[in-house]
Amino acid sequence: MNIGIIGASGYTGAELMRILPLHPEVEVTYVTAHTYAGERVSDLYPHLHKYVHICFEEFELERASEAADLHFIALPHGESMRVVPGLLEAGATVIDLSADYRLKDPEVYSRWYGVEHSSPGLLGDAVYGLPEIEGKRLAGAKLVAVPGCYPTATILALAPLARAGVLGIENVVVDAKSGVSGAGRSLSLAAHFAQAEGSVKPYGVGSHRHTPEMEQALRGLSGKECGLVFVPHLVPMSRGILATCYVRVGDDLDEREIDGLYADFYAGSPFVVCLGRDRFPETKAVCGSNYCHLGWRLDPEKGTLVVAAAIDNLVKGASGQAVQCMNLVKGWKETTGLEGLGIFP
Repeated sequence: MNIGIIGASGYTGAELMRILPLHPEVEVTYVTAHTYAGERVSDLYPHLHKYVHICFEEFELERASEAADLHFIALPHGESMRVVPGLLEAGATVIDLSADYRLKDPEVYSRWYGVEHSSPGLLGDAVYGLPEIEGKRLAGAKLVAVPGCYPTATILALAPLARAGVLGIENVVVDAKSGVSGAGRSLSLAAHFAQAEGSVKPYGVGSHRHTPEMEQALRGLSGKECGLVFVPHLVPMSRGILATCYVRVGDDLDEREIDGLYADFYAGSPFVVCLGRDRFPETKAVCGSNYCHLGWRLDPEKGTLVVAAAIDNLVKGASGQAVQCMNLVKGWKETTGLEGLGIFP
């Protein structure tokens, strides 16, 4: 199958071009980047020199429709919705890594992202691309909205509790840390080496755009509102997300029940590794891989459960998950092209 990547010069686009050449069912035939149009991919990303031998192009709908059958959209929010409707009308399958089709309510999208949605009629058609939750709905989907990196880690940490209706899931505190690649390839003061090196800083407190996405997913799992307190932090590393979640469970659960909830929920999920109680994940162990590692601890005296999830924000948090979705959309084995292990140390 011929694959296009729209907005391929950013980190998620580069990660797609790292993963897809090793996928036996696809070939990357079309990549776009306005700034680098006409330049070879390997000139911008030398690590791809043996695998990607084409040049960046300007996006043109007719050319895109001829060059590829499935397109990954790696554009910023607000820009994806300018190209997605045309690609769908031309018969392509679209897997969008932006936020443009994740939220089901266009008013919520406009409030959090500051722009009016130009194709709200497609929001109901988009399948949320978290395979561990929506795997069955992905089969044959024409439009997939790949989750954000923070929501991926947070939802995977909390989904078994939400599905089980655990007391306290509606009042969760999430303390999350991300490497600087989560800010994208564009220059910014916060990601400047002199600013980020040796420093940890909270940001977007009470206003981070991933908050309504997490609340929407947890509400869908639990059937009740989730009052999420989400505090992200920027840490001086290139890749990785660690989300530590605090849930009040009272006397509802004991340790064996928690073990069972997670083991049962993720029994058929090849990329979720349940480390178990009192074993906590680390970002280094998932670096470069599509795996999510989970660990937890129950404090029965305080009635508090702490669950931590670690992912690579560019792989399971973006491009690897997008490829996982593609596999399920097309009926291929879910793990195809994604079974590489993490790099440690």
